Amino acid sequence: MGTFHNDKHALHGITVVVDTKGPYVFVGRCDDMDDREIVLHDVATHKDGQDGKSKAEYVDAVARFGFWKKHETVSIPTNEVASIRRLGEIEVD
Repeated sequence: MGTFHNDKHALHGITVVVDTKGPYVFVGRCDDMDDREIVLHDVATHKDGQDGKSKAEYVDAVARFGFWKKHETVSIPTNEVASIRRLGEIEVD
């Protein structure tokens, strides 16, 4: 379970996968989320097709092997978010 702060979103401290409506997917530790943005720390990003991998293939690899941090902090506007999932809940074959 994550850390608990009364002034933070329930996903605070949890590593999540944020898929966007566009070509990007983000993986990082959720700091906070509101109706305007999701703020992640220790973030990896992937653009669909980068290194020959789709977003789904990238997320599968991250769920299996982990990820390398590329950014300290990223803010993603909520109107660009297609889905947000806990990394630990992603099933791998």
